[in-house]
Amino acid sequence: MPPDFELKPEREVRQEIKRFHFDLRRLPENKERRSKLFFTVTLIVFLLFYTFVYSSPPSFPVGKIVTVEEGASLGDITELFEENSVVRSALWLKAIIRVVGMQTGVHAGDYFFPKRKNILGVARMITTGNFELDSLLVTIPEGTMVREMETIFASKFSDFDSKEFLDKAKKKEGYLFPDTYFFLPNVEAEEIIKTLESTFFIKIAELEDDIKKFGEPLHDVVIMASMLEKEARTTETRRIISGILWKRIDIGMALQVDATFGYTIGKNTYQLTLEDLAMDSPYNTYKYAGLPIGPITNPGYDSLYAAVNPIQSEYLYFLSDRNGIMHYSKTFDEHKRKKSLYVN
Repeated sequence: MPPDFELKPEREVRQEIKRFHFDLRRLPENKERRSKLFFTVTLIVFLLFYTFVYSSPPSFPVGKIVTVEEGASLGDITELFEENSVVRSALWLKAIIRVVGMQTGVHAGDYFFPKRKNILGVARMITTGNFELDSLLVTIPEGTMVREMETIFASKFSDFDSKEFLDKAKKKEGYLFPDTYFFLPNVEAEEIIKTLESTFFIKIAELEDDIKKFGEPLHDVVIMASMLEKEARTTETRRIISGILWKRIDIGMALQVDATFGYTIGKNTYQLTLEDLAMDSPYNTYKYAGLPIGPITNPGYDSLYAAVNPIQSEYLYFLSDRNGIMHYSKTFDEHKRKKSLYVN
Protein backbone atom coordinates (compact mmCIF):
# COMPACT_ATOMS: atom_id res chain seq x y z
CA MET A 1 0.00 0.00 0.00
CA PRO A 2 1.46 3.43 -0.90
CA PRO A 3 2.61 5.39 2.11
CA ASP A 4 0.34 8.44 1.38
CA PHE A 5 -2.78 6.38 0.81
CA GLU A 6 -5.35 6.72 3.53
CA LEU A 7 -8.25 4.41 3.82
CA LYS A 8 -11.40 6.52 4.33
CA PRO A 9 -13.99 5.47 6.84
CA GLU A 10 -16.85 3.46 5.42
CA ARG A 11 -19.37 6.16 6.27
CA GLU A 12 -17.57 8.77 4.13
CA VAL A 13 -17.25 6.33 1.24
CA ARG A 14 -20.97 5.65 1.33
CA GLN A 15 -21.74 9.38 1.30
CA GLU A 16 -19.51 9.97 -1.72
CA ILE A 17 -21.13 7.07 -3.60
CA LYS A 18 -24.54 8.55 -2.77
CA ARG A 19 -23.51 11.98 -4.09
CA PHE A 20 -22.20 10.38 -7.30
CA HIS A 21 -25.49 8.55 -7.81
CA PHE A 22 -27.35 11.87 -7.28
CA ASP A 23 -25.22 13.58 -9.98
CA LEU A 24 -25.90 10.72 -12.38
CA ARG A 25 -29.61 11.21 -11.85
CA ARG A 26 -29.28 14.92 -12.70
CA LEU A 27 -27.26 14.31 -15.88
CA PRO A 28 -30.29 13.84 -18.20
CA GLU A 29 -31.75 17.08 -16.82
CA ASN A 30 -28.51 18.95 -17.63
CA LYS A 31 -28.55 17.57 -21.18
CA GLU A 32 -32.15 18.75 -21.64
CA ARG A 33 -31.23 22.20 -20.42
CA ARG A 34 -28.28 22.33 -22.77
CA SER A 35 -30.51 21.27 -25.67
CA LYS A 36 -33.06 23.96 -24.86
CA LEU A 37 -30.34 26.56 -24.49
CA PHE A 38 -28.80 25.53 -27.81
CA PHE A 39 -32.20 25.71 -29.52
CA THR A 40 -32.92 29.15 -28.05
CA VAL A 41 -29.54 30.56 -29.09
CA THR A 42 -29.92 29.08 -32.57
CA LEU A 43 -33.40 30.59 -32.90
CA ILE A 44 -32.17 34.02 -31.79
CA VAL A 45 -29.26 33.89 -34.25
CA PHE A 46 -31.63 32.84 -37.04
CA LEU A 47 -34.09 35.64 -36.23
CA LEU A 48 -31.28 38.19 -36.15
CA PHE A 49 -29.94 36.90 -39.45
CA TYR A 50 -33.40 36.94 -41.03
CA THR A 51 -34.22 40.41 -39.70
CA PHE A 52 -30.97 42.17 -40.55
CA VAL A 53 -29.70 40.15 -43.52
CA TYR A 54 -32.43 38.26 -45.35
CA SER A 55 -35.52 40.49 -45.00
CA SER A 56 -35.94 44.10 -46.12
CA PRO A 57 -37.44 46.92 -44.00
CA PRO A 58 -41.25 47.31 -44.09
CA SER A 59 -40.90 50.80 -45.63
CA PHE A 60 -38.41 49.73 -48.29
CA PRO A 61 -38.42 52.44 -51.03
CA VAL A 62 -39.84 50.35 -53.89
CA GLY A 63 -39.96 52.37 -57.11
CA LYS A 64 -37.76 55.14 -55.70
CA ILE A 65 -34.22 56.39 -56.26
CA VAL A 66 -31.54 56.89 -53.63
CA THR A 67 -28.60 59.03 -54.77
CA VAL A 68 -25.07 58.37 -53.53
CA GLU A 69 -23.02 61.51 -54.02
CA GLU A 70 -19.55 61.39 -55.50
CA GLY A 71 -16.90 61.23 -52.79
CA ALA A 72 -19.24 59.90 -50.09
CA SER A 73 -17.53 57.71 -47.49
CA LEU A 74 -18.60 54.16 -46.73
CA GLY A 75 -20.09 55.38 -43.46
CA ASP A 76 -22.03 58.13 -45.23
CA ILE A 77 -23.42 55.65 -47.75
CA THR A 78 -24.51 53.04 -45.23
CA GLU A 79 -26.17 55.68 -43.04
CA LEU A 80 -27.90 57.12 -46.12
CA PHE A 81 -29.32 53.72 -46.98
CA GLU A 82 -30.49 53.16 -43.41
CA GLU A 83 -32.15 56.62 -43.31
CA ASN A 84 -34.00 55.81 -46.54
CA SER A 85 -35.13 52.39 -45.21
CA VAL A 86 -33.13 50.48 -47.83
CA VAL A 87 -31.54 48.45 -45.00
CA ARG A 88 -32.31 48.06 -41.32
CA SER A 89 -28.78 48.56 -40.08
CA ALA A 90 -25.95 50.72 -41.41
CA LEU A 91 -23.55 48.71 -39.25
CA TRP A 92 -24.52 45.39 -40.85
CA LEU A 93 -24.37 46.88 -44.35
CA LYS A 94 -20.93 48.30 -43.69
CA ALA A 95 -19.69 44.94 -42.41
CA ILE A 96 -21.05 43.06 -45.43
CA ILE A 97 -19.64 45.59 -47.89
CA ARG A 98 -16.21 45.26 -46.29
CA VAL A 99 -16.42 41.52 -46.86
CA VAL A 100 -17.86 41.41 -50.39
CA GLY A 101 -16.52 44.69 -51.71
CA MET A 102 -12.98 44.92 -50.43
CA GLN A 103 -11.53 44.81 -53.94
CA THR A 104 -14.04 46.95 -55.82
CA GLY A 105 -15.17 49.49 -53.25
CA VAL A 106 -18.48 51.32 -53.64
CA HIS A 107 -19.93 53.30 -56.56
CA ALA A 108 -21.61 56.70 -56.47
CA GLY A 109 -24.74 57.34 -58.53
CA ASP A 110 -28.53 57.00 -58.60
CA TYR A 111 -29.73 53.64 -57.28
CA PHE A 112 -33.23 52.65 -58.36
CA PHE A 113 -35.17 49.95 -56.50
CA PRO A 114 -37.88 48.41 -58.72
CA LYS A 115 -38.51 45.74 -56.08
CA ARG A 116 -37.47 44.77 -52.56
CA LYS A 117 -33.91 43.62 -51.91
CA ASN A 118 -32.26 42.21 -48.80
CA ILE A 119 -29.06 43.65 -47.40
CA LEU A 120 -26.92 41.22 -49.40
CA GLY A 121 -28.56 42.35 -52.63
CA VAL A 122 -28.09 46.00 -51.67
CA ALA A 123 -24.42 45.42 -50.85
CA ARG A 124 -23.97 43.70 -54.21
CA MET A 125 -25.57 46.69 -55.99
CA ILE A 126 -23.29 49.19 -54.30
CA THR A 127 -20.09 47.24 -54.86
CA THR A 128 -20.83 46.41 -58.51
CA GLY A 129 -22.40 49.72 -59.51
CA ASN A 130 -25.64 48.03 -60.54
CA PHE A 131 -27.98 51.03 -60.48
CA GLU A 132 -31.04 49.09 -61.82
CA LEU A 133 -31.83 52.05 -64.06
CA ASP A 134 -33.77 50.23 -66.75
CA SER A 135 -35.92 52.42 -68.98
CA LEU A 136 -39.61 52.66 -68.13
CA LEU A 137 -42.28 52.71 -70.83
CA VAL A 138 -44.64 55.69 -70.75
CA THR A 139 -47.57 56.10 -73.14
CA ILE A 140 -49.09 59.53 -73.69
CA PRO A 141 -52.47 59.17 -75.47
CA GLU A 142 -53.39 61.55 -78.28
CA GLY A 143 -55.25 64.56 -77.00
CA THR A 144 -53.59 64.58 -73.58
CA MET A 145 -53.37 67.98 -71.89
CA VAL A 146 -50.23 69.09 -70.05
CA ARG A 147 -51.92 68.75 -66.66
CA GLU A 148 -52.91 65.18 -67.57
CA MET A 149 -49.34 64.45 -68.66
CA GLU A 150 -48.13 65.58 -65.25
CA THR A 151 -50.39 62.99 -63.60
CA ILE A 152 -49.07 60.24 -65.90
CA PHE A 153 -45.41 61.04 -65.29
CA ALA A 154 -45.89 61.51 -61.55
CA SER A 155 -47.42 58.02 -61.35
CA LYS A 156 -44.40 56.54 -63.17
CA PHE A 157 -41.49 58.35 -61.52
CA SER A 158 -41.29 58.70 -57.75
CA ASP A 159 -38.94 61.70 -57.83
CA PHE A 160 -40.74 63.50 -60.65
CA ASP A 161 -40.87 67.28 -60.14
CA SER A 162 -44.50 68.03 -60.97
CA LYS A 163 -44.23 71.76 -60.31
CA GLU A 164 -41.24 72.18 -62.61
CA PHE A 165 -42.96 70.18 -65.32
CA LEU A 166 -46.19 72.20 -65.15
CA ASP A 167 -44.36 75.54 -65.03
CA LYS A 168 -42.32 74.75 -68.14
CA ALA A 169 -44.71 72.51 -70.09
CA LYS A 170 -47.86 74.65 -69.92
CA LYS A 171 -46.15 77.17 -72.21
CA LYS A 172 -45.72 74.38 -74.76
CA GLU A 173 -49.27 73.04 -74.75
CA GLY A 174 -49.98 71.60 -78.19
CA TYR A 175 -46.30 71.07 -79.01
CA LEU A 176 -45.62 68.04 -76.80
CA PHE A 177 -46.22 65.09 -79.06
CA PRO A 178 -48.32 62.21 -77.65
CA ASP A 179 -46.57 58.90 -78.23
CA THR A 180 -44.95 55.94 -76.44
CA TYR A 181 -41.61 56.80 -74.87
CA PHE A 182 -38.88 55.14 -72.80
CA PHE A 183 -37.38 57.15 -69.95
CA LEU A 184 -34.92 56.28 -67.19
CA PRO A 185 -36.39 56.36 -63.67
CA ASN A 186 -34.22 59.37 -62.75
CA VAL A 187 -35.30 61.45 -65.76
CA GLU A 188 -35.67 65.19 -65.16
CA ALA A 189 -38.85 67.10 -66.03
CA GLU A 190 -36.97 69.32 -68.46
CA GLU A 191 -35.58 66.31 -70.34
CA ILE A 192 -39.11 64.90 -70.75
CA ILE A 193 -40.35 68.20 -72.16
CA LYS A 194 -37.45 68.43 -74.60
CA THR A 195 -38.03 64.86 -75.79
CA LEU A 196 -41.76 65.38 -76.38
CA GLU A 197 -41.18 68.74 -78.08
CA SER A 198 -38.43 67.44 -80.37
CA THR A 199 -40.69 64.53 -81.34
CA PHE A 200 -43.41 67.04 -82.27
CA PHE A 201 -41.11 68.89 -84.66
CA ILE A 202 -39.92 65.62 -86.19
CA LYS A 203 -43.53 64.64 -86.84
CA ILE A 204 -44.64 68.07 -88.07
CA ALA A 205 -41.75 68.07 -90.56
CA GLU A 206 -43.59 65.27 -92.37
CA LEU A 207 -46.45 67.72 -92.96
CA GLU A 208 -44.27 70.65 -93.94
CA ASP A 209 -45.38 70.65 -97.60
CA ASP A 210 -49.06 70.35 -96.63
CA ILE A 211 -48.74 73.23 -94.16
CA LYS A 212 -47.03 75.48 -96.70
CA LYS A 213 -49.65 74.65 -99.31
CA PHE A 214 -52.50 75.29 -96.87
CA GLY A 215 -51.08 78.70 -96.02
CA GLU A 216 -51.99 79.07 -92.33
CA PRO A 217 -49.38 79.73 -89.60
CA LEU A 218 -48.15 76.66 -87.71
CA HIS A 219 -49.57 77.95 -84.43
CA ASP A 220 -53.05 78.27 -85.93
CA VAL A 221 -52.73 74.77 -87.39
CA VAL A 222 -51.82 73.35 -83.96
CA ILE A 223 -54.75 75.14 -82.30
CA MET A 224 -57.16 73.77 -84.91
CA ALA A 225 -55.68 70.27 -84.58
CA SER A 226 -56.06 70.39 -80.80
CA MET A 227 -59.79 71.04 -81.17
CA LEU A 228 -60.22 68.38 -83.85
CA GLU A 229 -58.56 65.89 -81.50
CA LYS A 230 -61.36 66.38 -78.99
CA GLU A 231 -64.25 66.87 -81.40
CA ALA A 232 -63.90 63.78 -83.62
CA ARG A 233 -62.52 60.26 -83.63
CA THR A 234 -61.74 59.31 -87.24
CA THR A 235 -59.62 60.92 -89.94
CA GLU A 236 -62.62 61.53 -92.19
CA THR A 237 -64.76 63.22 -89.54
CA ARG A 238 -61.81 65.32 -88.44
CA ARG A 239 -61.23 66.46 -92.01
CA ILE A 240 -64.92 67.31 -92.50
CA ILE A 241 -65.06 69.26 -89.20
CA SER A 242 -61.79 70.93 -90.15
CA GLY A 243 -63.47 72.18 -93.34
CA ILE A 244 -66.48 73.44 -91.37
CA LEU A 245 -64.39 75.28 -88.77
CA TRP A 246 -62.05 76.93 -91.29
CA LYS A 247 -65.16 77.99 -93.24
CA ARG A 248 -66.64 79.57 -90.11
CA ILE A 249 -63.43 81.51 -89.57
CA ASP A 250 -63.50 82.75 -93.17
CA ILE A 251 -67.08 84.09 -92.84
CA GLY A 252 -66.52 85.54 -89.36
CA MET A 253 -68.81 83.07 -87.62
CA ALA A 254 -68.11 81.90 -84.06
CA LEU A 255 -66.60 78.41 -83.96
CA GLN A 256 -68.79 77.35 -80.99
CA VAL A 257 -66.54 74.42 -80.11
CA ASP A 258 -67.57 72.79 -76.84
CA ALA A 259 -64.20 71.08 -76.38
CA THR A 260 -62.56 74.33 -75.28
CA PHE A 261 -64.60 74.21 -72.07
CA GLY A 262 -62.97 70.90 -71.23
CA TYR A 263 -59.67 72.76 -71.19
CA THR A 264 -60.84 75.74 -69.13
CA ILE A 265 -63.43 74.34 -66.69
CA GLY A 266 -63.30 70.59 -67.28
CA LYS A 267 -66.84 70.20 -68.66
CA ASN A 268 -68.00 68.31 -71.73
CA THR A 269 -70.86 69.07 -74.13
CA TYR A 270 -73.49 67.41 -71.94
CA GLN A 271 -72.46 69.27 -68.79
CA LEU A 272 -72.39 72.82 -70.14
CA THR A 273 -74.87 75.43 -68.92
CA LEU A 274 -75.96 78.74 -70.48
CA GLU A 275 -73.86 80.45 -67.83
CA ASP A 276 -70.80 78.46 -68.96
CA LEU A 277 -71.38 79.44 -72.59
CA ALA A 278 -71.41 83.10 -71.58
CA MET A 279 -68.22 83.03 -69.49
CA ASP A 280 -65.58 85.58 -70.39
CA SER A 281 -62.54 83.62 -71.54
CA PRO A 282 -60.25 83.89 -74.57
CA TYR A 283 -60.93 80.16 -75.00
CA ASN A 284 -64.71 80.69 -75.21
CA THR A 285 -65.41 80.17 -78.92
CA TYR A 286 -69.08 81.02 -78.37
CA LYS A 287 -68.27 84.51 -77.11
CA TYR A 288 -65.31 85.29 -79.36
CA ALA A 289 -65.04 84.53 -83.09
CA GLY A 290 -61.91 82.95 -84.54
CA LEU A 291 -59.48 80.53 -82.94
CA PRO A 292 -58.90 80.46 -79.19
CA ILE A 293 -55.60 81.98 -78.02
CA GLY A 294 -53.83 78.64 -77.76
CA PRO A 295 -54.08 74.86 -78.16
CA ILE A 296 -56.42 73.08 -75.77
CA THR A 297 -54.58 69.77 -75.89
CA ASN A 298 -51.62 68.03 -77.53
CA PRO A 299 -52.85 66.63 -80.84
CA GLY A 300 -51.61 63.52 -82.59
CA TYR A 301 -50.44 63.24 -86.17
CA ASP A 302 -53.90 62.42 -87.55
CA SER A 303 -55.43 65.63 -86.20
CA LEU A 304 -52.51 67.72 -87.44
CA TYR A 305 -52.98 66.16 -90.86
CA ALA A 306 -56.73 66.86 -90.81
CA ALA A 307 -56.15 70.49 -89.84
CA VAL A 308 -54.29 71.20 -93.11
CA ASN A 309 -56.23 68.76 -95.27
CA PRO A 310 -59.86 69.79 -94.69
CA ILE A 311 -62.70 68.29 -96.69
CA GLN A 312 -64.82 71.03 -98.20
CA SER A 313 -68.55 70.43 -97.78
CA GLU A 314 -71.86 72.25 -97.84
CA TYR A 315 -72.24 71.81 -94.09
CA LEU A 316 -71.88 74.60 -91.57
CA TYR A 317 -72.95 72.74 -88.40
CA PHE A 318 -72.04 69.46 -86.74
CA LEU A 319 -72.73 67.58 -83.54
CA SER A 320 -71.80 64.25 -82.01
CA ASP A 321 -74.42 62.09 -80.31
CA ARG A 322 -73.85 60.09 -77.15
CA ASN A 323 -72.59 57.14 -79.20
CA GLY A 324 -69.95 59.26 -80.91
CA ILE A 325 -71.79 59.33 -84.26
CA MET A 326 -71.37 62.62 -86.11
CA HIS A 327 -74.36 64.48 -87.60
CA TYR A 328 -73.94 67.38 -90.02
CA SER A 329 -76.36 70.17 -91.00
CA LYS A 330 -76.50 72.90 -93.61
CA THR A 331 -78.75 75.29 -91.68
CA PHE A 332 -79.17 76.29 -88.06
CA ASP A 333 -82.78 75.06 -88.01
CA GLU A 334 -81.68 71.66 -89.22
CA HIS A 335 -78.93 71.66 -86.59
CA LYS A 336 -81.40 72.48 -83.80
CA ARG A 337 -83.71 69.68 -84.91
CA LYS A 338 -80.88 67.14 -84.92
CA LYS A 339 -79.67 68.40 -81.57
CA SER A 340 -83.12 67.76 -80.04
CA LEU A 341 -83.11 64.28 -81.54
CA TYR A 342 -79.58 63.13 -80.74
CA VAL A 343 -78.28 65.21 -77.83
CA ASN A 344 -81.06 66.53 -75.57
